This record gives sequence, C-alpha cells and structure tokens, in this order.
Amino acid sequence: MSKMDNPIPNTVPEERYLYFTERDLTKILENVDALRSSVFPIVNAENEIAARRQQNFPSVCLIGLGRCGSNIALDVASLVYNARNFYLNEFENEERENREQEHRPLRWIKRSLHLSNNENVKPVFLIEPLVMLGDLDKDIEGRVRFSNKGEKNSFLKEYTKMKIMDLSEVHAGGAGNAPILGQYLARIILNKDTQRFANKEWKNIHSYLIDSCGIKANQSRLYFYIFSAGGGTGSGMASEFGLAQQYAYMSKTFETRPLSESDDNRGHSFVFEPIFTSGICILPNISDHGVEMSEALHINAGRLLCKYMAEEWDFSYNFDKEDSNNTSAMHRIRPWNAMMLISNDIMRYAEETDDDGIQSIDVNAMEKHANQYISQQIFNILTAQAVTTDYDENYFRRAGIDIGETIRLDANDLFMSLAGPVALAYAESVVNTENLSGVDKIKLFDKGANELDINDLFFRSIDLPHFNKVTQAIEGISLLPIESSRYRKRLKEYLKSGYDAKHLKDLHFFKNCSSIVSIISLPKDYKLSYMDLNRLKSNLNTLFPNTTLKRYALVIGASANVSLTTLIVKSPCLSDDFLTLIVAYIKRCFAKNNYRFDEKLDQAMVDFIRAEEFDENALDSMLEEYENPAKILDTNWYAIKPMYEKKYRELIREKEKFVSINDIRLSRNNVKKAIKYLREIYRHKISKTQVISLNNDEDDF
Repeated sequence: MSKMDNPIPNTVPEERYLYFTERDLTKILENVDALRSSVFPIVNAENEIAARRQQNFPSVCLIGLGRCGSNIALDVASLVYNARNFYLNEFENEERENREQEHRPLRWIKRSLHLSNNENVKPVFLIEPLVMLGDLDKDIEGRVRFSNKGEKNSFLKEYTKMKIMDLSEVHAGGAGNAPILGQYLARIILNKDTQRFANKEWKNIHSYLIDSCGIKANQSRLYFYIFSAGGGTGSGMASEFGLAQQYAYMSKTFETRPLSESDDNRGHSFVFEPIFTSGICILPNISDHGVEMSEALHINAGRLLCKYMAEEWDFSYNFDKEDSNNTSAMHRIRPWNAMMLISNDIMRYAEETDDDGIQSIDVNAMEKHANQYISQQIFNILTAQAVTTDYDENYFRRAGIDIGETIRLDANDLFMSLAGPVALAYAESVVNTENLSGVDKIKLFDKGANELDINDLFFRSIDLPHFNKVTQAIEGISLLPIESSRYRKRLKEYLKSGYDAKHLKDLHFFKNCSSIVSIISLPKDYKLSYMDLNRLKSNLNTLFPNTTLKRYALVIGASANVSLTTLIVKSPCLSDDFLTLIVAYIKRCFAKNNYRFDEKLDQAMVDFIRAEEFDENALDSMLEEYENPAKILDTNWYAIKPMYEKKYRELIREKEKFVSINDIRLSRNNVKKAIKYLREIYRHKISKTQVISLNNDEDDF
C-alpha cells in the first residue's frame, strides 16, 4: 500500500484504504430501511410503519463470494428454508417425496432435526440468516435461478432474506483465477461512490454490510464470509470486502461528531455494538494421490493465508512502534476476527472405504460433501449465539424448551474467544429420549445401551473426516494437524491407550492452541450428566494443555442428536497443510533464481520459525521485494496491468482515489510479518497457576 503524507485529522483517521463510506446518516438509514422493506415485505398495508419498526434484521449474515462461496451460502439458505417449511407442514406429500432425492446435506438436516410428520414435538432450526451472494460473473443470477433449488420450488421467490450482489457493471468476466485481479476489482467496487452504480440495490446492500455495521439500526452482529481460497474471485474479493467492513466499523470508534437529539436520531442513532466477523475458507486438496492438483490453486491459497497472517500480526502482536493515535489503530485492521479453515481433502477422507480404498467420486459430489460439512458447522455456531428474536415467535412454546437452560455465546464472546486461523472438530451421537417417563429418563445416565459415550464422541470429533452412517453427518476435523498416515497412526495409539492424550498433545496443532470454544447441542428431553460434562472438559484440558481461554455453549432443542463442535484457535497455522500452501506461494511468486525449484527455501522457512532469532537478512537474500503476479497468470503481466488500471480510472474519476495494482501487491515485508506470526504461535505456552502463600511451613502445627 502506498503511504500518504496528508496531516492526521482530529476526528476521522487517515483515508489510507480509500474505501467509500456513506457519511450521511439520513442516507444510510434510508438505504438500510429500503433493504429491510425487500427482506420483510409487508403484505397488509395497514399499519405499515409500525410493522416495519418491529422487523429486526437477522443476527447473522452469510456472504458467499465466488462460485464456491455463493453455492455454499445458497445451500445453507435452502436448508433453513426447507427446515421451516417442514416444521410448519407447508409441503404436500408429492413435493416431499421429490425432495427425498436431494443430496446428503438435506438428508442430514432432515434426520438431525427429525423433520417428519409422525412426531408430536419436532426440534428444528428456525434461524434464517440474511444471505448475500456475490461473484464477478455477470450470470450469477441466472446460475442461481436455474439451479436445482430454483427449479424445484418457490425457494428463490419466498426466501426474501437472500440477495444477489450484481457487480457485473464493474466486471463481467471473473478474475481469471488470479486473486490479485479479484482483489483489485473488489477495490474498484468498494472505492466507488454507491450512488454512481447502475444497480440501485447495491447502495442498500453496501449500507447494510459496511456503512451501518455495528449500529442500532442494523441488528446483524455476526458476518460469515464463505469463499474458496484456491480461486481468483472469492480468494481475492473476500479479504477486500472484509477489510472495507472492518475499516468502516473501526472508523466509527473514532468519530466524535455530535448527533442531533431529534426523535428520529434517538431511535436510530449510532449506538455502538460489538460485531464478530469470520472468513470460512475452503482450502484446496494437497495430498490427493489419485489426482495431481493445479499448482495455481496452492499458490492462490498460499497468498490469501500469507496476507491474512501479516494483517493478523499487525493487529494482534506488532507493537514495536505502537502509538495511541487513530491512524496507527486504523492501519492495524484485518479482514475478519477469525478465519475458519476447511480443507477440501476432508471430503476425500470421508469417501474412503473400510479397507482404506478411495472410491471414484466426481467434482460435484465432492462439492456437495464440502457444502454439507460447512453447513453443519454454520448451523451449530448460529444456534450457539442465536437470540430469541431469530426464532419463530411460536417456536419455544411449541417445542416446550426452557430458554433459561441454554448457555449461549453472543458476538462479544466470539470476538474475545476467536482470533486468527481456526479449525473445527465435529461429531454427533443419537440418544433415545422418545416415549420415556421421567424415571426412565434418569436411567439414561446408568450403564446401558442408551448411555452417551462422551469419550467416543470426542474422539470422533478429532478423527480423520468420515461419514456417520447412523446420522448421515460428516464428522471429524476440518484440517489435519499432520500428514494423514502419520495422524491416523497417532489416533490409533490414542484410542488403544484409553484416550491418553500423550499420543497427540505434543503436536503443535494441540500444544500451541491458545483458546477453544466448545458448542454442545442437546435434544430437548436429554439432560447431559455432570459426569459426561466433566469427562468432556477433562479430554479438552489434557489434549489442549496450553489454552488460555476455554468457552462453552449449551444449545437445547435445536437438534435431535447430541453434537459437539470444537473451534481450535490460532494453532492450525502450524499444521502441515497450512505451511505447505504458504511456502508454495512464496517459492513461486517471491523466490530468487534456483530457490524457486530446490528445497533450500522449504528448509529455511522451517528454520525461520524454529530459530531463537529471526534472520531477516537471510530471507532478504532469497526473496524479491515484491510478489510477481505473472508467476500465477503465466502470461504477460505488464500488458494486463494497464487494462485493469484503465478500468479503475474510468469508473472512479477522482484522481486522488486512484490505486495502482502495484500498490496491492504483497511485499517481502508481508512475508516477514507472516513468519513473525507463525513464530509467535510456535512459542505459545502458559504457566500453570501456582499457590502463593505468606505463611511458612514452620507455621504449620
């Protein structure tokens, strides 16, 4: 990024990023209300103003970017829509039979939520997130509309909480599998005045996502950006959209402008609330023995991870030149509070047969499996933080759930607990609570066939990904700590020893984890015994010996099964896959001469992380100062660069807002910051609390 020499203003931080943010409060509120009107259409015009005031935006928003991200977000929207309709018995038998042919994610949610007519009380997920779909493809709306979800039912028409971000007037042909082009096009979109877009809906979406995030008029507090790290569009756009939102949010903390005391402003003022944002990042296959993956996918993913860690280093740890002025804080923003990592390799492991053979599986099936796994995780995170206004108003009464028994996580809990790279572990078990009297339910805690094996549940959550044949869920860990054959061997020893953590806890993935968040979901009529809870906590304590913070959420009535989701914070950046992708990018786009081809740089990266002192001069001797995008594009970069910069000048006429593609290249300094972040996590440890006493031993009687 180029530095700016403007003097620092007293109230508003230096406009380093040049993101357009609407400053007029009245316009922001008008745009947000316009979006609200389309999300919550009023059927009866009588008392329209009063009805509009009662409608809050969902507490959660999913932003699917690129083909992969938009498909997954569309899947989640379809699942929650169908869940509501099943619960309210709005489908006829014939339509229900047609949906039996749907792919695994829908079968999973139907089983998980017991969506059938023969049950008196059905647990159900009734949170309907706001869903935004964005792609640099002019045909995104057609792709969505003519998908199976658009053809088979009225989902697209009735799910008014889903909006398509049509950005084709800026660019209609994708990013050519080059993240730097996706990032640059996103920069054009986000730096341009929203009033100058031909698409009139964009200013409303922009005001919702960026201008109003965290204020009273916009009730959404959790934002999940879903994208593929290996592509060009999602990988490039996602972090830029995240940075624009964080920039607008952080800017509000430094604003000191007085607000009018009129009734309108008092009702919709910028009352500041914490928000939590997370990237949900799909990493490409690395170790698929049957197919040689495109190197570009690895390089693209490595660029995203390198960029994110450099930004995380600045935000969380880089206090060498810390000062308290607003400009310093604004230069430390990162795109999301956390980035959840899900490897596409998990789908390959899930397809392995009992004899360790790998079935033949096509790309579409792989994507559906990935969609299901991600949907499961989103469901559990959303239910753990959901507020009562997210649910159907009759839900708790119909389900007979005591909301007082739940332990939820709000946006601030997640904000404080989750930061940096995050991996997920997931498993679920069936427990029988049907047709039991109160006395019989107590017997569930006795030894017997219906007893929940909490140790087995925990083990399956950290196992290699696999299908649970009973629940149809995909279980296991989202990113392997080490190479699969080595990890499989460790797991066998862990299981054989009776869950002795000594076989796993020395892996950096577990040993260097700074915090964990565990979400336990229970059926309505099932009570988790204190012994099971203690066993779960004991497993977590022994496997993650150096966690500073452990948070728990208890969700009741959102699932028919007992499920466990554990979010593992920061240490996933030390996993084999994570490091492999970063080094692949650095070697291809930064390395000088033969360092691009031999193993010297690979070993040097390991040494840079492990060594007591970071030898920055040694790194300088191996790397060029800036990344070379041509190494990804495999074409004449110098001919492509002016084409995109001309587009920027034509769409954003203010000369002072021009940004060159050179300004968004990653530099050797970004690589150094990423390594410093890895070094910080590699050295993470805690000291156990020691009893301090003023009394000497001789004082004892």
